[in-house]
Amino acid sequence: MNIYEKYNLKKVINASGKMTILGVSKVSDEVADMQRFAGQSFFEMAELTANTGLYIAEMLGTENATVVSSASAAIAQSVSAVIGRGDDYHTMHPYSERITQREIVIPKGHNVNYGTSVELMVQQGGGQVVEAGYANECSAEQVAMQITDKTAALLYIKSHHTVQKSMLTVEEMVAVGRVNNVPVIVDAAAEEDLQKYYQAGADLVIYSGAKAFEGPSSGLVIGRNPYVKWVQSQSKGLGRSMKIGKDNILGLVTALERYVAHGAESGESMKQRLAPFIDSLNKLDGIKADIVQDGAGRDIYRARVRVDSDKLTAADVVAQLKSGDTAVYTREYQVNNGIIEFDIRSVNEAELNEIAKKMTSIVMGEH
Repeated sequence: MNIYEKYNLKKVINASGKMTILGVSKVSDEVADMQRFAGQSFFEMAELTANTGLYIAEMLGTENATVVSSASAAIAQSVSAVIGRGDDYHTMHPYSERITQREIVIPKGHNVNYGTSVELMVQQGGGQVVEAGYANECSAEQVAMQITDKTAALLYIKSHHTVQKSMLTVEEMVAVGRVNNVPVIVDAAAEEDLQKYYQAGADLVIYSGAKAFEGPSSGLVIGRNPYVKWVQSQSKGLGRSMKIGKDNILGLVTALERYVAHGAESGESMKQRLAPFIDSLNKLDGIKADIVQDGAGRDIYRARVRVDSDKLTAADVVAQLKSGDTAVYTREYQVNNGIIEFDIRSVNEAELNEIAKKMTSIVMGEH
């Protein structure tokens, strides 16, 4: 009996991207081997945390780094860190009313739901969200006017979930922070560039370890001291409830080493892999397929499928793709407009062929 049978689970083909609801990424054999070694070994955890952080920092050319349990945990712990500023009392009492400098200024269009809300993670860290600008615009001046003596940090969310137009850049946010002597946190959870935002001047930059780097469930915080050290100190307070295990710390370091050495799949490679898939879909009645780039401008290309049929809607196709012994998950953000997107970063050739066959069966009414 395999795992799917044992727990009555569907097999899943993840054509939606590096999504938390599906377990995010596939780890390599090398990463899995390191996790196995770490899981069967013992370490002084404070030493493991500090020393792997310094190793990552040297590898990436940053001042310091630390591994936490997830990018969401990294937001909460980073917020708590900049509020407490290393204070021992705050570490054990992160929500104490004795500490009043709690405001976290964020562009209104960045306060999004990415599976949970950015606001909730800020609040979990003891912060109070102060929105700058409007849903469709935020300038450096609009951020600056929200800064008071209660401001603990500025928070910038770099994500396809956020409003893209008429928003200040990370560099502009950093400039506002520097003028006002306020640290800047950048949540770049799914981004692939490990130097860009640090080099732009951000004090703390957050990544998901399980997305671009294809590591285990984890989060990575890179940045400057004392901010990174303050994040590490959260392990004795707020971070205790969201601690990461030794296996995932060393698994992430191994994944980072592989990522730095080999990088992610290029957009050109994705387009080449997508070409025959697009051709096969365009042979189906009521289906129009093409290749589109990621909306946030990353070097990621996906198949965009428009469903224009009297017999099926895009919602019907999505539902049928998820049915049966193998569930195919897609990007559903534009289903109401008749559009489905397929992200193939975690899809191999055999799985891509399986998706094409399932699409054919659905359109032909055989599913």
